[in-house]
Amino acid sequence: MKLSIAKDQLIAGLQSVQNVVSSRTTLPILSNVHVRADEGRLHLTATDLDVTVACSVEAQVKGDGATTIPVKRLFSIVRELAIGEIELDTDDKNVTKLSAGASFYKLHGLAADEFPPLPKFKETGSVTLPQDKLKAMLRKTSIAISTDESRYVLNGVFMKFSPEKLVMVSTDGRRLALTEEDLPAGSTAQGDIIVPTKAVNELNRLLQTKGDVEIRFTDNQVSFRLKDETAFSVLLVSKLVEGNYPNYQQVIPKEAKERITLMREEFLSALRRAELMTNDKSNSVKLAFTKNNLTITANTADVGEARESIAINYKGKDISIAFNPGYLMDPLKVVESEEVFLELSDELSPGSVKINGPFHYVLMPMRMS
Repeated sequence: MKLSIAKDQLIAGLQSVQNVVSSRTTLPILSNVHVRADEGRLHLTATDLDVTVACSVEAQVKGDGATTIPVKRLFSIVRELAIGEIELDTDDKNVTKLSAGASFYKLHGLAADEFPPLPKFKETGSVTLPQDKLKAMLRKTSIAISTDESRYVLNGVFMKFSPEKLVMVSTDGRRLALTEEDLPAGSTAQGDIIVPTKAVNELNRLLQTKGDVEIRFTDNQVSFRLKDETAFSVLLVSKLVEGNYPNYQQVIPKEAKERITLMREEFLSALRRAELMTNDKSNSVKLAFTKNNLTITANTADVGEARESIAINYKGKDISIAFNPGYLMDPLKVVESEEVFLELSDELSPGSVKINGPFHYVLMPMRMS
C-alpha cells in the first residue's frame, strides 16, 4: 500500500473512527485501525466487536493494499506533524513508513486479514432523515439512559419505527425522556430496537448539523450511514441490546393538576446555584409554588442552606415537591425553548417537564425531609 494524503483528511478520518477503540483490550488487533487504499480513497475502520465505525477519505493512491496500524499512536503522530502532506508506504511485513517533510516514522502493524470483517446484514427496511434531527433526538433522550448493568435492557435508547414516525425513549427507573419525529414519505423500516449507550455516545459525537443519515436494522444489529454534500461519509454499525423494553406508557402521567410556565434559563440558573448547597447524602432541592412565586431551597446539615425566589405567573394551589437537582436540570440543558412547562399534581406524584414540541420528561419526586 502506498499513498499520499492531506493531513486534515487523515485527521478527520482518524477522529471519526478512533473513539471506539478500547485502551484495555485483550486482542492486540482491536487496538489497530484497518486501513485500505484503492480508487483514490483511504478507507479506515475501527471496532471493539460491539460497535464498528468506518469512514473513507480522499487520498492519492499510488499502490492499492491494506494493513492495520495502532490507531492511538498513529493519530498522536499525525496530529503533531507540521507538514500538511503525508506519505504512507506499507511493506509486506505490515511495517508502515510515514513521512512528512523532515519527519519520518516506522509503525509496526498487523495483517489486515486478522481484522474482524465489517458486519454485513440484510436489513428490514430503511429510514433516511436529516442528521441534525437525529442528533437533537438523541441529545434529548440520552440524558436518562440507565448505567445500572443489572438492568441491561435500559442501557440504551429505545427506538420505535413506524412508516410515519420515529419515537425515542430512555429511562433509568427514576426518570424518563421521550421525543418523537415525523418521518419522510418512503420510510420502509418498521419495528423496535434498543441502541446501546456506546453507540449512542458515538452518534452524538459523529452526527453533524448538515447532511442525512440512513438507518437500517435487523434483529440484532443496526447501521447508521452519515452522508454530507462532500464525499466524506461515516458508517457506524452496532449490536443491539437484547430483550424487551418495559412499557414506558405506564410511567407517563395521564394528566396533571397544575401546569406552570417557567423561563428555562432563569429556572436552570437558580437550580444550579441551589445545587451548590447539596451533597451526595442529601441531594435534593425543594420547589415551593405559591401565588406568583417559586421558592427553591436546599438545606444540608453539614453544608448549609440556599434559598432562591423566582417571580412566576401562578394562580393554583400551594404545592411543595422535592427533586434531585441534577435530574431536574438535565432536560433544561438539552432543550432550546425559552419557556418550559412543569406539570405537577402533588408532592408524591411524578412531575413532567414539557416544551412546545415533541418532548416529554418524567421525573420521580424525592421524599421531603
